[in-house]
Amino acid sequence: MIHEVDDVLRALIRAEVLEGGPIAVVFDAPTREWAAKVNSPMVNLYLYDIREDMRRRERGLHNEYDERGAIVARRRPPRYFKLSYLITAWTKRPEDEHRLLSSLLACLLRYEALPPERLAGSLAEIGAAVPMSIALPPPEDRSFADVWSALGGELKPSLDLVISVPVTSSPVYEAGPPVGDEGLRARFGDVPARSADSGAGAGQPVYGSRPGRPRRDPAPRRPSDAVRITETRGTTPEDV
Repeated sequence: MIHEVDDVLRALIRAEVLEGGPIAVVFDAPTREWAAKVNSPMVNLYLYDIREDMRRRERGLHNEYDERGAIVARRRPPRYFKLSYLITAWTKRPEDEHRLLSSLLACLLRYEALPPERLAGSLAEIGAAVPMSIALPPPEDRSFADVWSALGGELKPSLDLVISVPVTSSPVYEAGPPVGDEGLRARFGDVPARSADSGAGAGQPVYGSRPGRPRRDPAPRRPSDAVRITETRGTTPEDV
């Protein structure tokens, strides 16, 4: 998966930025020792961080269907991982490096995701977009100065490229056999009510009563419980 992203980035930069020029595209760590050996122009895309994109995580399962439209299996949704690249230009003159960085920035800003026509391998089989962002502010827990300090090199102008790659390697859960063509059937009907006089015998429980106790008639409502409604239309307050 990571190497496929590398191939897409290399092909994209060579075709739309370098235009076949004699500038190499490498993925080496730009350490002090490596920089001392650079003797020709090149673009370096150093992968310095890999972490999951928690904002894109989904819950539940995705269904897989056969040619009849029946569910045959379920699998977890893809999980996205952010690949962070440190892009630097290496030439003999700082002006040439700035010009090359400008071309790289203009090229990558044209895309919000890796071009679908350049995807290959598992990236193309997934059929999902591969979002990317360029030159955004780094998160609070990371700074580019710390990256250069860890590499042991000198601070250099760079572009931060972040690509969110979907990963679909997850267990597959087979679905149970489908229900027959007739489907499930349920019958509904009225249940005849039982009464105390229908042969159940005196003192036997009836529906709606507690077991072992005969049904009691509700107590008569007292006159005070009734609500008196007075017709006031066409009357005066004194009549009411």
